[in-house]
Amino acid sequence: MSTSSSILIGLGANIPSLEYGPPKKTLEAALNSFIRVGIQIKKQSRWYSSIPIPKSNQPSYTNSVVEVKTQLSPHDLLNVLLDIEIKFGRKRSEVNAAREIDLDLLAYGDLIIEQSRLHIPHPRIAERAFVLMPICDINPRWRHPKTGKSAKDMAIDINHSHESSSCFVVS
Repeated sequence: MSTSSSILIGLGANIPSLEYGPPKKTLEAALNSFIRVGIQIKKQSRWYSSIPIPKSNQPSYTNSVVEVKTQLSPHDLLNVLLDIEIKFGRKRSEVNAAREIDLDLLAYGDLIIEQSRLHIPHPRIAERAFVLMPICDINPRWRHPKTGKSAKDMAIDINHSHESSSCFVVS
């Protein structure tokens, strides 16, 4: 298996949902719903806490990354993730608003897709400690399809920036 053949989904939340309560509980419930929509979880990172980006007065985020297996196409997978977000309380009111749930399709194998609704790999992977650190939990040798850099090397690069101190393991 290629080190870049993974399908990676980022999870995040920073406000409680009415039905599930704290962000981690909402994200765990969303993960439990994956199998019903044709998404099998192969690996999951630890849970992380991170400050909002861009910086704001919002609560900290709870983040994780999962590696999944699915027969869904990238477009269908994106639509399923958006449907799950709605089911778990996501309301898209403004850019960078606090949220009950955020599911990002980070990578789909070695594919590079740049369309209006779908960007694979996610355009800000290399800038986000809360994405890179969880990917390193799953597979530090994972390689970015566009740059060829490994998750570990990108994490080392970001460790030299100020953002790395804004993300830490919670479980």
